[in-house]
Amino acid sequence: MNFTQILIDWYLIYKRDLPWRQHKEPYFIWLSEIIMQQTQIAQGLPYYIKFTAAYPTIFALAAADEETILKLWQGLGYYSRARNLHDTAKHIAYELDGVFPEDYDSLIKLKGVGDYTASAIASICYDAQTAVVDGNVYRVLSRYFGIHIPINSSIGIKYFKELAQSLLPRNNVGNYNQAIMDFGSSQCKPNNPDCLTCPLNNGCMALNKSQVKTLPVKDKKIKIKKKFFNFLVFLSEEGETILEKRTSDGIWKNMYQFPLIESKSKLSTTNFELSKGIKQRLPQTHYSITLFNEKEIVHKLSHQHLYTSFWIINVKSIKNNAISTEIIHKYPVPILISRFIDSFGF
Repeated sequence: MNFTQILIDWYLIYKRDLPWRQHKEPYFIWLSEIIMQQTQIAQGLPYYIKFTAAYPTIFALAAADEETILKLWQGLGYYSRARNLHDTAKHIAYELDGVFPEDYDSLIKLKGVGDYTASAIASICYDAQTAVVDGNVYRVLSRYFGIHIPINSSIGIKYFKELAQSLLPRNNVGNYNQAIMDFGSSQCKPNNPDCLTCPLNNGCMALNKSQVKTLPVKDKKIKIKKKFFNFLVFLSEEGETILEKRTSDGIWKNMYQFPLIESKSKLSTTNFELSKGIKQRLPQTHYSITLFNEKEIVHKLSHQHLYTSFWIINVKSIKNNAISTEIIHKYPVPILISRFIDSFGF
């Protein structure tokens, strides 16, 4: 029995019972794939359930406003996925009459859809002959075939895609693609895989050569940038504060936050940058300032670590851009801000 058939047989026994596997409707497959990008099933599943309840059709999602979608997405991270999700929903609903493209080449042109997502939709919904390659697939293939080409190199990406493509069955491609992903997630895990019970252990090169812990190979990680974020939490006697919408490209675009000062190092109450940022928003106003968290909160993103301080600024009144603290929970904010709001007790 060959590699492909073993995985299919394993999947028929051990496949996870997930709601989007109950049908082959492309809307639900697409929605699940976007939500699960760089996300564990356990974390993403509640979001999938919330989104399908709020937006049962592509038309319902397209008709929603972006802030509502971002609020529903709050806590899942990588917020560009939510914005792309909305843009693609509008494109399909209003320009394609609600009909998803059926082929890989058309699917990959959709905003927020890359090789993996296009391959998943095409194979699961339309049985197209196109292989999925994600972190789980890289791990299974590199270990079983003993491949030491870095999976995050241009050569590696091309090599593994071609290998994955060559292993596809003639029929039921969607089942096979889901099988190898599930296998990598639950059997051929990154750490402490259960090799003794693995149905592929007889032919696994990594197991035979004691290389399971060293495969797959990755090129050196990119250098993580260190940034200092200082959020100004204005509080007036009337129970108002200030939230600002991030409009520039980058992290948290179109999300809300307290006024922000980025600095090169940790600030103190006597620092000029801090007083300047306050006076820019509240000119000629007396205020008192305290630091909410003595120890910086480190928020880790893929390319940068944010060393964060929340400064509580008490003022008599806020004349411009004030919002009531009673409605602060209605705004879509990054999880970092959301956790502060909860801990502060707004």
